[in-house]
Amino acid sequence: MSVFKDKNKIEAMSRRKLLKNGGAIAAGSLLFGAGTALASEKSPSVRSELPTTKWDAEFDVLVVGSGFAALAAAIEARRKGLDVMIVEKMRVVGGNSCINGGLFAVAGSDLQKKEGVRDSIDTMVNDMLAAGRGINHVELTKTIAEGSMEAYNFAVDCGAIFKPKLSWLGGHSVARTYLTHNASGSGIVRPLVNTARAEGVVLRTGCKMLDFIVNDDSKIVGMRVRDNYRFPDEESGQIRYFKARRGVVLASGGFSQDAKFRATQDPRLAGEIDSTNQLGATGEAMRAAFRAGAIPVQMSLIQLGPWASPDEQGFGVASMFNIQSGFRYGVMVERATGKRFVNELADRKTRADAMLTKISDSGEPDYPIIVVDSKGAEACPTLDRCLKYKVVGEFSTINELANFYKVPADSLEKTIQNYNKYVADKHDPEFGKPLSTATPIVKAPFYAVRGWPKVHHCMGGVQIDTKGHVLHSQTFKPIDGLYAAGEVTGGPHGASRLGSCAITDCLVMGRIAGKNIADNEPS
Repeated sequence: MSVFKDKNKIEAMSRRKLLKNGGAIAAGSLLFGAGTALASEKSPSVRSELPTTKWDAEFDVLVVGSGFAALAAAIEARRKGLDVMIVEKMRVVGGNSCINGGLFAVAGSDLQKKEGVRDSIDTMVNDMLAAGRGINHVELTKTIAEGSMEAYNFAVDCGAIFKPKLSWLGGHSVARTYLTHNASGSGIVRPLVNTARAEGVVLRTGCKMLDFIVNDDSKIVGMRVRDNYRFPDEESGQIRYFKARRGVVLASGGFSQDAKFRATQDPRLAGEIDSTNQLGATGEAMRAAFRAGAIPVQMSLIQLGPWASPDEQGFGVASMFNIQSGFRYGVMVERATGKRFVNELADRKTRADAMLTKISDSGEPDYPIIVVDSKGAEACPTLDRCLKYKVVGEFSTINELANFYKVPADSLEKTIQNYNKYVADKHDPEFGKPLSTATPIVKAPFYAVRGWPKVHHCMGGVQIDTKGHVLHSQTFKPIDGLYAAGEVTGGPHGASRLGSCAITDCLVMGRIAGKNIADNEPS
């Protein structure tokens, strides 16, 4: 018997199976007490009394979101013998994680040893601190680096497959980044979803979390949702109440697609600036946590991805071209001069800030051009799609390329000649780009793409400790029954997240939250 009227929405999880797995859904069996209240949506400072009504469903753990962090938390909590349900407001699981580039930073991996790369946890932490301009919450940063190897093994054990060669991303002092076999975060999400379902986690889509429910002891005991919700229709679905005996793990991601809220944090990001995120990344669940007392951390620190292209929407296919090929093996030049203007392997903030200064006399963006030869382009797993969608251009000569993008041909030729000399010398005297694995730009055909930053990652969110507890703004102690992981949290990345550390963050902290919520006393 399903606890929901629309039975098909609970995926292959009958009451009998739940009981067999050691738990039960006591639908409608527990009344709200007089002291049970909402962290009110309309009046954040007031806890309004709920009418006496029945819970529509009960679980030990509710997980909000269905990306890397949510799935990791759900699997670990389920492995502790708890009944777990994932609540996802969109109609499909995965969120931003599915369209993530599949890049996963790991310190001290076997592949590093095989490739002769010397790395350590401290080195990774220092790289993350440098990218974050030193304002990271260091204890969280270190926890993420320390857990990176175990998180990688967890993903592999769940069925994720990675390419047998490391990537070297901007801001990293060494190569330490794995890439999924399909160059997409879906290469991790799908195995995690399959594992979660196989082990008894309930996944419920089209269910938007609205508010946390708090009892007299200030413990999070459940949440109010809009079930059968159809984004973005805010009147769709039915109001229901779900109980969480052990608590809730908040793993709902960031707010990059909420232009109004984004603009309150950084007015420069108002208006029509594009985002790499999926449309549902709008931050309502995070704001519900603030109403429940969570501490907001570094909310105005919003990262722009420097590898995006204005010639496609969202993350697109050119992003992987720039990450894997253009920035590592090529050059980025001003369109107006044909000259380099930044270290192509600098951290994301350095590159994005430099790109945003390229404005034409009319006040419009004068998009920089990223150029690489066919040897460098071999590293791009999406090259065929880049050419198919005409986001990346293919040219027989540098002169042809320059004419197409209206770049001064002589200047561009000179820039590439200088760069090739730097590659031969293994030293870039202009911008300090690491060149130990670089190759010269000499082999036709040549490839190019227009680049421009897009809103990508929110460094700010709720404050957590290293055990995944969400901390209260008045006591600075854990809010009983509330845990969080992933982009919805703030602090570990400081001013700018180091590329390929998002998957690491989500899997490490998601697993920690899922394990620790099992130790919470049931309500």
